[in-house]
Amino acid sequence: MSEEFLIRQLAERDWDAVVALEHEAYAADGLSEGREALRSRVACSPGTCFVLEQRGTVRGYLLSLPYPPLRCPDLAVAEAGAFESDNLHVHDLVLAEDLRGRELAAKLMEHVQERAVAEGFVQVSMVAVRGSDILLRFYGYRAHREVELPASYGRRAVYMSKPLG
Repeated sequence: MSEEFLIRQLAERDWDAVVALEHEAYAADGLSEGREALRSRVACSPGTCFVLEQRGTVRGYLLSLPYPPLRCPDLAVAEAGAFESDNLHVHDLVLAEDLRGRELAAKLMEHVQERAVAEGFVQVSMVAVRGSDILLRFYGYRAHREVELPASYGRRAVYMSKPLG
């Protein structure tokens, strides 16, 4: 990764930037969760939640948490507690609009997958929204169209997973 960008664990001081990035990315599509729901997911696994920093400013983030395979958080509901699972669910990955298309999302995914392997996870999953399932297939993710997703993800969402190691 370029010296210009740093991936580090999400810290308390990052929340205003994370919430603003999330709102900018998803509000127009009705997919925005808000601060309370986002914080509840990070509370389940703070060691697997990261920000992308550029010259001291948060420009992106990735939130992931252990979740049972073939299940995912409901965007409309905060997490009640953590799950024990060997599946790490990438719940959200957002980059500032001007950084998209620069391979930075792939760098964040590589980072979280390395952490997942180090922590003993055997699989990574995520829900692809707005047609991103096409790109995720390129990175080795398999679609599970049989998985019924919460309505909060919209009609085009697809649950996907990838084995690790």
